[in-house]
Amino acid sequence: METRVAVMGIIVEDTESVEPLNHLLHEYRNYIIGRMGLPYPLRKISIISIAIDAPQDVIAALAGKIGQLPGIAVKTAYSNVISHE
Repeated sequence: METRVAVMGIIVEDTESVEPLNHLLHEYRNYIIGRMGLPYPLRKISIISIAIDAPQDVIAALAGKIGQLPGIAVKTAYSNVISHE
């Protein structure tokens, strides 16, 4: 199986979407290398970065599901590191 390393940047503007977001991240936990969350109370948002190593379609599926949550924006940066495991 071919996997890629990527980083997802997530901005949470609607706190109502935090629980569904955490549920999605838990669902994809086997692919997640690490996660860092930063609350930014001055702007009333949270910033989350996710490092992930997964097949490209899995990464795209997770980003798509996250992007459908209200008040959440997500962008993904893919590395050129590809593994054939």
